Amino acid sequence: MGKSKKVTVAGTGNVGSTVAFILAMNGLCHEVVLRGRDIDIAKGKALDMSQAANAARQHTVVRAAEKPEDIADSDIVVITAGIPRTPGMSRDDLLIGNAEITRKIVKDIVKYAPNAIIITVANPLDVMTYVALKESGFPKERVMGMAGILDSARMAHFIYEKLEFGSGQIRASVMGGHGDDMVPLSKFTTVAGVPISDLLSDEEIDEVVEKTKNGGAEIVSLLKTGSAYYAPAKSTAMMVEAILRDTKQIHSCAVYLDGEFGYNNVVSGVPAMIGSHGVERIIDEIKLSKKQQEQFKNSVASVQSLIDILYENNFFGDK
Repeated sequence: MGKSKKVTVAGTGNVGSTVAFILAMNGLCHEVVLRGRDIDIAKGKALDMSQAANAARQHTVVRAAEKPEDIADSDIVVITAGIPRTPGMSRDDLLIGNAEITRKIVKDIVKYAPNAIIITVANPLDVMTYVALKESGFPKERVMGMAGILDSARMAHFIYEKLEFGSGQIRASVMGGHGDDMVPLSKFTTVAGVPISDLLSDEEIDEVVEKTKNGGAEIVSLLKTGSAYYAPAKSTAMMVEAILRDTKQIHSCAVYLDGEFGYNNVVSGVPAMIGSHGVERIIDEIKLSKKQQEQFKNSVASVQSLIDILYENNFFGDK
């Protein structure tokens, strides 16, 4: 018998709470620790979820972290904590604010859970993954961000809307950054094994891609307060499951590129094999079309520009 599994979720907003709830309902790990700014809210949600786990006859116990050392021995730490953009706040302010929050959490991970795998969910996601990697000093295999699974799921939904059949059998693949910088891989997108290009015209596929890029914004405008959380949380839980169960499944994740696809010292979404050691292999044998190469180049440049802002503000000090 191996040791019982422990996952910490940093951030008790909608995404973090829903990740913890899915993990509790699936019985994926023995213990889920909720860490938030307001300890009472974290305690209340943990209590509610533990009772739900009992209703579901699951063994998972959900607890609140009352002090940083409560995350000790976590196998995985999911970082969903971040500040929402408020009126008048510049993109740079949001970037630096969320980078500060990520850094603070990562310092505790290094101190109390030095063997953990980190999954970042806070935005801007690729940059937060870069921050977590640089601040932790962990091997690149143990730091990854969640975006590609979410964009793929959104794309699959919009393909279903066009086709009106195949729900649950649609496998969409994307690369690159989250949202506008997404690179759809239509060659690897299928419905029950049938290539999407056999079922939809180029024009229809372009419409699906545009809808996917705006998928998050559409939900924000409908909700009026807040943003999507069910699909982001499920996508994150899938990454946790791939690690805890050592499935070796391929998911599109935000990972550090060290020569793959011709890029270095930057984070972007690429297909990766996920297992108990984290990112066990980056699948860079994919042949991209000229258009996809151009899209990926723009996507990487967009992330690089945000990383550059952090360096310009001396965020990393002398590193």
